[in-house]
Amino acid sequence: HLPEEEAFKTLEQAMPFRGAFIGVGLDSSEKGFPPRLFERVFAKARSEGLHAVAHAGEEGPPEYIWEALDLLKIKRIDHGVRAIEDERLMQRIIDEQIPLTVCPLSNIKLCVFEHMGQHNILEMLERGVKVTVNSDDPAYFGGYVGENFAALHEHLGMTEAQAKRLAQNSLDARLA
Repeated sequence: HLPEEEAFKTLEQAMPFRGAFIGVGLDSSEKGFPPRLFERVFAKARSEGLHAVAHAGEEGPPEYIWEALDLLKIKRIDHGVRAIEDERLMQRIIDEQIPLTVCPLSNIKLCVFEHMGQHNILEMLERGVKVTVNSDDPAYFGGYVGENFAALHEHLGMTEAQAKRLAQNSLDARLA
């Protein structure tokens, strides 16, 4: 991450091309960069009519998800797998149907889970969370969407019905 000042500059530089994009996102490593540091930037983006998403709850704690929801006012969480550590947060995500765009293979590369057999995506799906399967910088982490689905099938026994729900969730979670 870069500091708030740089985020404002990036948003300002992008605005002449406003017709070419529909949203902004907080991404990269969460460590040392809680969402609260970018509250004013996201307020500005919302005032411009932009959708907002944020990486939260992958490397960072569940508190970062709370901040992304309450301070940044986002409607979709990128990653979010650590939400399961906070029952109240899980209930909110389920009740409000807040999508979590989960990237299983990168979660393993970043040691969020030691191995795919520990991944919680299907548990979250079965509990009613609107999780989706995604790739995350495939050139860096390896694995496009198909490989992520294959890993879930191979290591977690994902069923065809679960795969269909995950795919439908992806359509439901889109911003456009």
